[in-house]
Amino acid sequence: MLWWIWILLGFLLLLAELLTPGGLYLLFFGVAAIVVGLLGGLNLIGPPWMQWLMFSILSVLALSLFRRPLLKRLRPATLGVEVDSLVGQTAIVLDDMPADAVGRAELRGSAWSARNVGRNSLTRGQRCTVERVDGLMLHVKAQN
Repeated sequence: MLWWIWILLGFLLLLAELLTPGGLYLLFFGVAAIVVGLLGGLNLIGPPWMQWLMFSILSVLALSLFRRPLLKRLRPATLGVEVDSLVGQTAIVLDDMPADAVGRAELRGSAWSARNVGRNSLTRGQRCTVERVDGLMLHVKAQN
């Protein structure tokens, strides 16, 4: 292939990465195509089969070495903070709940599934404390 076709392919792959909600896959293929195009333009790479081989090796190598660290740097480290901040909050029981029973509780204006993890029964309208959050289930106990 001609060197400029590799560079054009690389830029098209980079554009496709920008336009698709992906996980940074096409980025590495685009960069590898540009590198192969530059090597071809400088006559440092041989026949087309060698170009395809170099493209494949560079793409897979870059993908396996750089994708995970790049994703860690780009993704926010605060995932889950919003849910964890519910621990210690005060909720209001919407259903009577004996010990270790499941019912509903209101927290921040929303109804949640709740499990009574305390020893005492909870009655409707009683205030309780969130001990733990497990998915969409609040683990609550009576306030002291």
